Amino acid sequence: MMTDTALPNEGNRPESEVAELRRIWARPRGWRIISDVNNTTVGMFYMGTALMFFILAGVLALVIRAQLAMPGNDLVSQDLFNQLFTMHGTTMMFLFAVPAMEALGVLLLPQMLAARDLPFPRLGAFAVWAYVIGGTVFFSTILYDLAPDGGWFMYTPLTLIEFSPGDNADFWLLGIGFIEISAIAGAIEIIVGVLKTRPPGMSLARMPIFAWAMLIFAAMIVFAFPAVILATMLLEIDRAFGWPFFTARMGGDPLLWQHLFWFFGHPEVYIIFLPAAGLVSMIVSTMARRPLVGHDLIVVALIGTGFFSFGLWVHHMFTTGIPSLSLAFFSAASMAVAIPSGIQVFSWIATIAAAKGRLRINTPSLFVLGAIFIFTMGGVTGVMVALVPVDFQVHDTYFVVAHLHYVLMGGMVFPLFATFYFWAPMVSRNQLSERLGRWVFWLMFAGFHIAFLPMHLTGLRGMPRRVWTYSDDVGWNWLNLVSTVGAFILAAGVLLFIVDLARRFRPMLAGGGAGNDNPWGAPTLEWLPNDVYTTRSIPLVTSREPLWDQPDLAREVQEGRHFLPNSATGERETLVTSPVEGKPQYIIRMPGPGYAHVVAAAGTAGFFLLLTVKLVVPAAICGVMAIIGCLVWTWGLDKQGDKGLVEIGAGLKVPSYMSGPASHTWWAMVVLMLVAGSLYLAYVFSYLYLWVVSPEVWPPHAVAPPSGEWTLSVAGLALASAGLTWWAGRLLPPSGQRSGLVVVVLGLAALALMASFGLNIQAQWQTGLRPTDSAYGALVFMASVLDGQVVIAQLILFGVAMARMLCGRLDRVRRVGYENCTLLCYYTVGQMLLGLLLVHGFPRVAG
Repeated sequence: MMTDTALPNEGNRPESEVAELRRIWARPRGWRIISDVNNTTVGMFYMGTALMFFILAGVLALVIRAQLAMPGNDLVSQDLFNQLFTMHGTTMMFLFAVPAMEALGVLLLPQMLAARDLPFPRLGAFAVWAYVIGGTVFFSTILYDLAPDGGWFMYTPLTLIEFSPGDNADFWLLGIGFIEISAIAGAIEIIVGVLKTRPPGMSLARMPIFAWAMLIFAAMIVFAFPAVILATMLLEIDRAFGWPFFTARMGGDPLLWQHLFWFFGHPEVYIIFLPAAGLVSMIVSTMARRPLVGHDLIVVALIGTGFFSFGLWVHHMFTTGIPSLSLAFFSAASMAVAIPSGIQVFSWIATIAAAKGRLRINTPSLFVLGAIFIFTMGGVTGVMVALVPVDFQVHDTYFVVAHLHYVLMGGMVFPLFATFYFWAPMVSRNQLSERLGRWVFWLMFAGFHIAFLPMHLTGLRGMPRRVWTYSDDVGWNWLNLVSTVGAFILAAGVLLFIVDLARRFRPMLAGGGAGNDNPWGAPTLEWLPNDVYTTRSIPLVTSREPLWDQPDLAREVQEGRHFLPNSATGERETLVTSPVEGKPQYIIRMPGPGYAHVVAAAGTAGFFLLLTVKLVVPAAICGVMAIIGCLVWTWGLDKQGDKGLVEIGAGLKVPSYMSGPASHTWWAMVVLMLVAGSLYLAYVFSYLYLWVVSPEVWPPHAVAPPSGEWTLSVAGLALASAGLTWWAGRLLPPSGQRSGLVVVVLGLAALALMASFGLNIQAQWQTGLRPTDSAYGALVFMASVLDGQVVIAQLILFGVAMARMLCGRLDRVRRVGYENCTLLCYYTVGQMLLGLLLVHGFPRVAG
């Protein structure tokens, strides 16, 4: 039985074991680096791309400020100005903020958790390359007059095809929808990684604050992002096929877009803030040289912020004419969310105060102090705009622009720059310049306030957002000029940072150990001696600040005296522990470099981007290429030749393969089902919302429902598919054997599912209902579109399971592929049955 004080191994480990680890975890050289799946390489590409988009979006902001520097300016045309502010906001929110936080998770979490890698390296690499390719092509539309121009929020009816012809809006809808899918893929890996790949002894109570923040961050993505994905689907289908989801005269409602978008959009602010807050907590603790004051309260505050953020979306809709009771509720919720944010701020201040004047003042500390100051100011104006009368006054003015930037710069950008200076020694051979870093901070801090503090007054004087130019008699002249000067000072600070980064930063992509061993004296595991395989051995953790409380831990880890000091199976591997207590369970045998994920990412990006310009056949080819790439990388999911029990240290032996609820792949499929369920619940909300706002045409009286026999047949076939899938699991043969009966049963399950889906569409069509006739018809057929997505995915999994059985790769032991197939089948059938109840039962019964 493992105890907190037991050391797994005694004595030094031979150098041959270190050399073997380096060989197994070696990274490709030259252009082949794109095939690497190691978290450090992938995280560096991820962060580098996010930083590139930050700089590009900043350049757009400078052009905007130059246009507004003086009245009557004609530096850019009105059409180009609309594209500029749309692309600035879209790039900052979608291409920089969330990806930058995910990049930090990919880069830092394995080191903080002393894991050799995250549990799904190819999924993480796929998400990164899809983001790199898709994001770059999307941003380039500004060069060809194809950039979207409806604002980063794309409000309807402005963005309907009647008012926004051309492909500009389509690039936003398909491009952003696709990038959100990439973000969800990263979130799945982060959730499973935090819960399943912690070191032995690291219970949830001993987890670093950043790990807590990333866990909540990823969970919020799972529940928030599907709403905007559904919104983009509805609007793109409306534009492409004329399904009137947002047309009031046909039973739709333009406000449906706002409800869906802001259900994502307001949690998005806290999705960005929470990881940054976790980073600030860790930096403050290190620089104060003491544990964080109120650690447990901060964890509760992080959870509370995530929870409250989902009740705030109407905060952006106070002026849309919603009922007074709703105004009161959402105003109160908007003010309540300040409480958990305030807990974190006061905890940081208390920790700094507890240092008793011994807080180390350096570049990371300066950026943290600046972040606290700026974010607090943004929080004050946030409480102001949560008051309905104030919001009515300042809505859609530059006061809101100032508030938004104070929250985002203080809550995310300044903490991110603190992170660059604080964690650079972990991944670089050289530390960034302290002297230049102070110049960077003061230029950014002063430039930010000069740029955005006057905007509060500009807004109070009535200057609306998104205005292209203005006359010289409205009293905004000097305020705009000052803001423009401040913006260029801020940009000078960022430019100096880029110069410092180019001069000093040398990434540790080739292994060989870290460039600086814990220069700050930090207490967490990412500062252990590391190499291309992360840590020499995976430590036994006995406290929340292991490097402070276990002073010999770094030496013990380097000597290989803890878990997995060598490769137990001769492959890449990391240790899986229990989600709550951190007890060893099994090891994951992980993949090495390959190109399947790159092909899948390029194919996925090509599918969405080619659909934007109506090139259907090339898009379909790219879609097939993406599916093939995914199948190639998942084919090895059930490893050949199970190694049985392997020793990991301290006399402990654990399995080298796991199925069922203990498996990391089972957890990933459950999270994916939560994503799909969130998407479908957003559809259910849309259906019921339009029914409430258009009861006179919901449903059209001329449309008769399908007969009860049709509905029962659809439900019966769906349930039969689930039952056959369950039966196939009972028929799986012993290890190493094949079973033709299992193939037949799975084939029948697939046929039953296809028949159920097809029969449902036929039943709807025979009633005379058409999706272009009314919003009711559009949403009825939209249920089939959403069912079709999961049905296609399920049919692919059926095919993979049957192929595995025919090739002798599926049996009672190696059953992970079958379990994934079963879980998704149960979800698919459940979604189809819920759709039947909603569409063919509930409205007519209620009516």
